[in-house]
Amino acid sequence: MDCCICSPMATMYRLPRNTICAPCYEGAKAITGFLNKDEQEDDGGRGSAKSRGSMKPNSSTMGMRDAWEKVKEMGDREETTNQRTDFLEHGFGLAWKEGMHTDIVVKPGTGPPIPAHKAILAARSEIFRHMLSGEEQCIKAPAGDAISLPELSHDELFLLLSFLYTGGGLDDEDDVPERHLHALLVAADKYDVPFLRRACEARLAASVEPRNVLRTLEVADLSSSAVLRERAMDTVLEHAEQVVFSPEYEDFAVRNAGLCVEITRALLAKTNAA
Repeated sequence: MDCCICSPMATMYRLPRNTICAPCYEGAKAITGFLNKDEQEDDGGRGSAKSRGSMKPNSSTMGMRDAWEKVKEMGDREETTNQRTDFLEHGFGLAWKEGMHTDIVVKPGTGPPIPAHKAILAARSEIFRHMLSGEEQCIKAPAGDAISLPELSHDELFLLLSFLYTGGGLDDEDDVPERHLHALLVAADKYDVPFLRRACEARLAASVEPRNVLRTLEVADLSSSAVLRERAMDTVLEHAEQVVFSPEYEDFAVRNAGLCVEITRALLAKTNAA
């Protein structure tokens, strides 16, 4: 019989009626029974024992049943993880935003300082931990309950602290200026926050285009971001004429002679390979 689900025959040559083979029928019945059972469990087990036990999968349906059970298990695990994440994010974020028992202030290069918690800073960054403990191999925090991050503006510092407390604020739907992402990527490298580095790299790599590729390449080199550097260099090679003859390239060349040498060599290698 020509099955309308698993038959290798082209659709245009199938019989003009809905026909289904026995294995596909058993598989569909197994899926339906599994979903019905799941709905009954969600309703508090109010379904009859007969309806819950009506489906007895045979060897042809066990694979499908196992697959659906695995999917449901993964879904439950994802939901549990999301709930745990929301719990932690809400607790730490609320403690910071409402200033609960803060014990240090972080001073930006411009703007007012922002209160924080030493324990959170130390837990999120080895550099902050060394600074706050006053170890000799790292720059010591100044006397008093304050540290300064002069390379960051107030808004950039706010984004940094928000990420350290909640792990959020840099998603695609968040409207974060590109210059702030540049500053945060450099800060992630300087203060050794790998998760922040990956978040910034992902956002910046997704938005690389000829108009901003030189600045992105410069920041990637400054922050030792190999991923972003490669993405930016590929964009330069793809739009070489537009980039190299742009007004920004002259200033870029003055500041980054080494990168210009790399661009020239890459362009020559591409030309020779063509």
